[in-house]
Amino acid sequence: MCGRFSITKEKDVIEERFEIHIDPAMFTKNYNAAPSQILPVITNSEPKLASFHKWGLIPHWAKDETIGNKLINARGETIAEKPSFRDAAEKRRCLVITDGFYEWQRSGGEKQPYRITLADESLFTFAGLWESWKAEDGRDIRTFTIITTEPNGLMKPIHNRMPVMLTPENEKVWISDDPLEQILHLLQPYDEKEMNAYPVTKKVNSPKNNDRSVMESDQQLLF
Repeated sequence: MCGRFSITKEKDVIEERFEIHIDPAMFTKNYNAAPSQILPVITNSEPKLASFHKWGLIPHWAKDETIGNKLINARGETIAEKPSFRDAAEKRRCLVITDGFYEWQRSGGEKQPYRITLADESLFTFAGLWESWKAEDGRDIRTFTIITTEPNGLMKPIHNRMPVMLTPENEKVWISDDPLEQILHLLQPYDEKEMNAYPVTKKVNSPKNNDRSVMESDQQLLF
């Protein structure tokens, strides 16, 4: 799964990389992005803007918004069949902006957090899905989920799943109008040779800790 990530680059760097506009009143750096937070994504309906959505998908047919707490991730292997995701997978795809994510490696009773980035620590995106849900009080709640896949060689020692990371070339394809069946092949593990992972302090365990210190190496260990 993917339960935490970061967006630590400057706004203008993000805008240039993705050729989008970001509302400065909405944007803030986030070193420890967590479910239920409002975070920037690029949707297929507004590809030139950063849209701000709540992390945790609420299907348009849901009766209760708490379902979003269970839908922070979607397995890429089953998004075309699962009722919670299949409609969004066909019609509402998005790019989740990031420059790294966190995962926890179990060892006995301990869980060691790792930070995973591209080798050059540059920006990239996760493949995502988004929804718009109307609450009983009239609120229009926009949400997203991150698609996951099998781990690559770098991730296998850490966790049995990883988020789908898209190359710049595949980003435009993912949020295009192409039928889902034609682009499902994009939901593959990223090239491990272009990635890096290192253990970080357990301060990242709490989303209340949201500053650069959560990214600091806990020990010198690289896969």
